[in-house]
Amino acid sequence: MAKKRILTGDTPTGKLHIGHYVGTLENRVKLQDQYETFIIEADLHALSTLSKSPTKINEYLHEVLLDNLAVGLDPGKATFFAESLVPEIYELAAFLSMYVSHNRALRNPTVKDEIKMKGLGDTFSLGFVNYPIYQAADILCVKANLVPVGVDQVAHLEQTRELAKDLNSVAGREVFPIPEALVGRVGKLVGTDGNPKMGKSLNNTIFLSEGDEEIERKIRNMYTDPKRIHATDPGTVDGNPVFIYLDAFSKEEHKTQIEDFKNRYKTGQVKDTEIKEYLSELMKDFIRPIRELRKKYESQPEESDRIIKAGSERVREIVVQTLADVKKSLNFIS
Repeated sequence: MAKKRILTGDTPTGKLHIGHYVGTLENRVKLQDQYETFIIEADLHALSTLSKSPTKINEYLHEVLLDNLAVGLDPGKATFFAESLVPEIYELAAFLSMYVSHNRALRNPTVKDEIKMKGLGDTFSLGFVNYPIYQAADILCVKANLVPVGVDQVAHLEQTRELAKDLNSVAGREVFPIPEALVGRVGKLVGTDGNPKMGKSLNNTIFLSEGDEEIERKIRNMYTDPKRIHATDPGTVDGNPVFIYLDAFSKEEHKTQIEDFKNRYKTGQVKDTEIKEYLSELMKDFIRPIRELRKKYESQPEESDRIIKAGSERVREIVVQTLADVKKSLNFIS
């Protein structure tokens, strides 16, 4: 029996960070042996925020690929491809767009949040509104069964599911499987400043390629409990970014120490600096092997190009078949 398929990926607008890791990268690595895995670099999507500096997109595409490889994704198991190298995806998106009302597109909560967070007002592009439709085409083009995502992408996937059901209903058969979301063990990691949203534009994240000194600096400046003025003051653990990170990136051997920190923090018997120093060492130990493997791939830039081009050629063959199936189902000439 053929393996079921995973489609997941990234919009290349910069390097990936620890929020991406717990949200989706970790699951990609775990499942690459069980599923036929496709990783998209959604470079066209990146134009929705980098339309004024498009030359950056190709650079970021390679950075994102390096981050995926560095966390343990094997190009012999996972197929990496660039959205722009598979033009049939856009043709599929055009078909899908006919089944989405303009109001439905604008009601997508992730789109609304992005408009608000980035202060776009009414200046956002049509492509920005169509982002979820292109994302649906990305997922459905390989007929994916499972989509590892962060919790903020679940709304996008729900629109994909709606479209798959609509096309299946019109066709009178299953053209597309209905993809399921797989949210990471930490669906959404808070920023180092306590902001519920983590992102490079907010300057509140730790990148997977970060050096030890920078990790130390960022953790030293992390937001904790603003009501705790002195180390002898009882502090709040729940919702405290330092403890959220400790829980997210600790191993079994760290659990006892972390529980001790939590108890002492609640009773005002430990300094923030002591806990942050512990977290700093933990994070450096986590990122160091990722950074080292990344350096290996950085020294082979021609390999990155080969991986993307070979993967894109393979995916294009699949998407041509998907598009032909859609046209046949809708009784179009093909």
